[in-house]
Amino acid sequence: MNMTHYMELLAVNQPWNLIIYMVIPVALAEMLVATEFFVVFNRGRAGGLMRTLNKYIGIILGFYFLGIFLNLMITAVPTMPWRGMADILAVGSYLSGVIPLMGIALLELGAIGRGKTEDEKLKLHFILLTVFLVVAHVAMVFGMVDPTIMGWNPNAGQMPMQHNMHHN
Repeated sequence: MNMTHYMELLAVNQPWNLIIYMVIPVALAEMLVATEFFVVFNRGRAGGLMRTLNKYIGIILGFYFLGIFLNLMITAVPTMPWRGMADILAVGSYLSGVIPLMGIALLELGAIGRGKTEDEKLKLHFILLTVFLVVAHVAMVFGMVDPTIMGWNPNAGQMPMQHNMHHN
């Protein structure tokens, strides 16, 4: 069975890579989604515990994922022999999660969105969280695909996106 670098990252160094790169960010993201429901439902009312939890989870998740992003961009991605389109979509989508997550962290810290109303901030927060959920799920789906399904040929060498297609 061939696997994408995304799946390989999660499979090696058990259980630590799985915990660091999947369990912690997904658990935090799920807590952020759960608290987001309460925040949106209680919009216009006092902030309360769920809003406070939502704020701190957003900040922690944003900076935690920034650490993951920097670690992988420095240690893994520069020398990665791509395994076709599935690999690129999986790794690229996973890493792109840093954009909406850091957006949430910066919004919560007041570094962006200062001139916005509370409703506008809530909407931006919700949109950023939705974008993260989409790219995270794209990463998971393509990360679990055998990269040969999307044209990668492991016997053709490690050249980027090399296809071994013969036309008669």
